[in-house]
Amino acid sequence: MSAEPPVDPRGPRFAAIVTTVVLAVVLATGWWPLLAAQTVVFAIGAFVGLRPAPYSVLYRRLVAPRLGPTSEREDAAPLRFAQTVGFVFALVGTIGYATGIAGLGIVATAFALFAAFLNAAFNFCLGCEVYLLMRRFAPSRQA
Repeated sequence: MSAEPPVDPRGPRFAAIVTTVVLAVVLATGWWPLLAAQTVVFAIGAFVGLRPAPYSVLYRRLVAPRLGPTSEREDAAPLRFAQTVGFVFALVGTIGYATGIAGLGIVATAFALFAAFLNAAFNFCLGCEVYLLMRRFAPSRQA
C-alpha cells in the first residue's frame, strides 16, 4: 500500500485519455516539444505525486464535479509506478526527437501511446500490472 491516499480510479483513466491524445498528436506531427511537456506531466505524477499532477488537477476541477461520487478507490503506488514508466519512455522519446534520432523518438512514443491507449480504451493499466507482478515475485522482506 502506498503512503499516498487512495485515488478515484476515474481520474487515472481520464489522465490516460488525455495522454493518449497528446501522444497520438506527437506521433502524427513529430512535434517533440509536446512530448517534452508530456514528459514533465509524467515526472510530476511519478516523483511529486498524483494529486498535483496536471491531469489530476484538471480531473478534480473540471470532470469530477460533473460525475456522481464514488466509493471505489485504488492504491496510488501502482499508478505512480506507471507514471514512472511513462516518464522513462517519454524522456527517451524526447531525447530521440531532440537529437535527430527520430526512429528512437517514434518507437519510445509509440510504446507510451500503446500503454496509455490500453488504459484509456480498456481500463487496463499496463504499468500497474507490471508493478503488481514485480511485487508478487519480489523476495519477501522478513525481519
